[in-house]
Amino acid sequence: MSERKITVERKTMETDISLRLGLDRREPLSIETGVPFLDHMLHAMAFHGGFAFELKASGDIEVDAHHLVEDVGIVFGTALARAVEQYGSVARYGHAVISMDDALSEVTIDAGNRAYMVYIADYPQPYCGSFAVELLRELFLGLASNAAINLHLHVRYGENTHHMCEALMKALGRAVWIAYRPHDRIPSTKGSL
Repeated sequence: MSERKITVERKTMETDISLRLGLDRREPLSIETGVPFLDHMLHAMAFHGGFAFELKASGDIEVDAHHLVEDVGIVFGTALARAVEQYGSVARYGHAVISMDDALSEVTIDAGNRAYMVYIADYPQPYCGSFAVELLRELFLGLASNAAINLHLHVRYGENTHHMCEALMKALGRAVWIAYRPHDRIPSTKGSL
C-alpha cells in the first residue's frame, strides 16, 4: 500500500490553516499556530500517535484563540475523513489510556462515519500559561464533527492541568493511530459505514 498522505487547507476571515498529514510515518513534525501551549499539545499528540503532522496556522489570536483552536480541529478532522475516502477502510476502533504523573486520561474512537463527542474533564486550573483549557473542547468538537467519528475523551483524574491535558492529547494520538490503521475490509456488519 502506498503511503497515506493528506493535505487540507482552510482559509476564512478569521483563520488561515494548512495541514499535511501522513498517517504511515513518524516524521516530519512541524507545528506553528502562534499559540505555544496548543503547539505543545499537538506535537505530543502527533509524536505519540506516530504520524507526520505539518501544521501552519494563523488567526485572530489577538482577540482570542477560540477560532484558531476550533479551526485546527476542523482541519484535522477533515484530513482524517479524506484519508478514508482516498485510501479505503481503516480498523475503525481505537482506544488509549495514558498516564502522566498525577494524571490519567482516556480516549476512545469509533471512525464509523457518525459524529458524536463526549468530553469529561474537570481541570483544577483554568489556564496553562495564557491558554484557556476550555478551548480544548472546541478542538475536539471540530475534530469529531469533521472526521465523522464518535470521540469519547475522559480525563479520569489529576491535580495538574498541564499533565491532564498532555495525557489526554497523547491518548488521542494513540487512539487515532490505532483506529486509522489500514484494514482490508469495511469493519461493519452493515457492509458500509
